[in-house]
Amino acid sequence: MDDHVLRGMAKWPNVPAVYGWLALDRRGQWLIKGERITNPVVVDFIGRNYERDADGRWFFQNGPQRVFVSLEYAPFVFRVTSAVSSPLELCTQTRVKPGGLKGAYIDEHGAIVVDTELGPGLVDDRDLDAVAGALVDAKGRQPDDDALDVMIECVQGGEDVPLWLEYGGARVKIGSLESTEAPRRFGFDPRPAAPHGHPECN
Repeated sequence: MDDHVLRGMAKWPNVPAVYGWLALDRRGQWLIKGERITNPVVVDFIGRNYERDADGRWFFQNGPQRVFVSLEYAPFVFRVTSAVSSPLELCTQTRVKPGGLKGAYIDEHGAIVVDTELGPGLVDDRDLDAVAGALVDAKGRQPDDDALDVMIECVQGGEDVPLWLEYGGARVKIGSLESTEAPRRFGFDPRPAAPHGHPECN
């Protein structure tokens, strides 16, 4: 976190938290009351001070005030930063690259979700083709388009499919995921709300 944020937290430790103002959409865009934040300075500030608490609630620490984030899908949205024909590289909406992948999944709608040391995240739908280029079969070969389509459909149906995602010099097996199960599977709260009886700033 920024130094001035940490100083503010120490100086004013009991500022009521904010709920229902800030959201993260499926393409990694921050929204205030449904309006996209376009100022790059503000976007970077949020990204540098984005954390989670012990209850799996993600928040932006705005000085002494904690602003909890409503998540349209997951705490992170990953974009592909690697060049064509280069090994796959991902970066979060907060401009941090994961060191590796703990898991990779395809949901019932064809979305790709990866679990990292930073936390779980959805791959931006504009980068699905690039990520598909890093999918390999049991022999390390990239399936052709028709074979890959069949394999993805089988994963979506819950079948155990010999399909892996190559990242950071390693491979992780592709598993199936129901989108509604993502919060429970990865331990995050998509809609933080103030505990009953606690002060709330909204």
